[in-house]
Amino acid sequence: MADFRSPGVVAVGASAGGVQALTEFVAHLPADFPYAVLVVLHMPDNGTSALSHILHRSGPLPAYSAVDGAPLRAGTVCTAEPGHHLLEGDGIVVVGTGPTESSHRPSINALFRSVALHSGPRGVAVLLSGVGDDGVDGLTAVQARGGVTIAQQARDALYPSLPNHAVETVGVDLVLTVAEMGPVLAAMGDRDRPDAVVAPADDRLVRENHIATGRIDADIEGDRIGRPSGYVCPDCGGALLQVGDDHRYRCRIGHAWTGAALLDAYDADVDRALSVALRSLHDRAHLAAAMALTGKPEHLQNRYRRTAREARRAADVLRSALR
Repeated sequence: MADFRSPGVVAVGASAGGVQALTEFVAHLPADFPYAVLVVLHMPDNGTSALSHILHRSGPLPAYSAVDGAPLRAGTVCTAEPGHHLLEGDGIVVVGTGPTESSHRPSINALFRSVALHSGPRGVAVLLSGVGDDGVDGLTAVQARGGVTIAQQARDALYPSLPNHAVETVGVDLVLTVAEMGPVLAAMGDRDRPDAVVAPADDRLVRENHIATGRIDADIEGDRIGRPSGYVCPDCGGALLQVGDDHRYRCRIGHAWTGAALLDAYDADVDRALSVALRSLHDRAHLAAAMALTGKPEHLQNRYRRTAREARRAADVLRSALR
């Protein structure tokens, strides 16, 4: 479990509007900040990220991109790389290659769960501007293990729906503006919370953290994660298993979904299917109208005209649904 010679960890997650929130967050951290800071910002799998350079210039603490196995150091900021989870290990940084969570890699939930597992009451989870609900489940794990949970104040966030979701669902310990967070965290210091009620690290927390690392066969673990849900994973088409009693799911490959993220993914699938159907109906109407102009027997011309009219009517219905 946690190596108490290592610094406490502040894990920070953000999504839409996160760059602005993160730059302001590090700008208000003191130079002698007693925690190691781990940062996850949602980003595309491919490509590169300049986040560490941006944060390095924005505040007094040195910032660097995650390197697997690097020691956790107080007064530094470590940022996730595209296509990889950022996790806390036993006093080290872990770069995880596990499956996506709600289509995100890096995932805020994965980071927060690792901090709950390894830092316990010495861990802090901070959720900044964003959309969706990635990070909310991880906040619950941090709370259960005695850590501190913080959400950005709604009026202070460019996109308040993510921190609001945390406030409404989890009931975080503190709701602060980004400018207030650094001084509050510094005043807390790197110390244990003797009054914290700490739940033991259950098998599910350990197993899900292992899956995020990518260092075990997630396919083997899948059968033990939960029970069949009857739903299908949008990422791979495999069967989803329900994890626990809440609406959280994983497939046997290891892709993880919250209920809200799964709904959004299904909505996107429906929109894509409707768009394909709309394009096909337009093509059908245009082709039938063209064939009606060149058809010789009158009954064929009439049939093609009816086909064109029916396709246009169906296209109008689908267009209304898409709007």
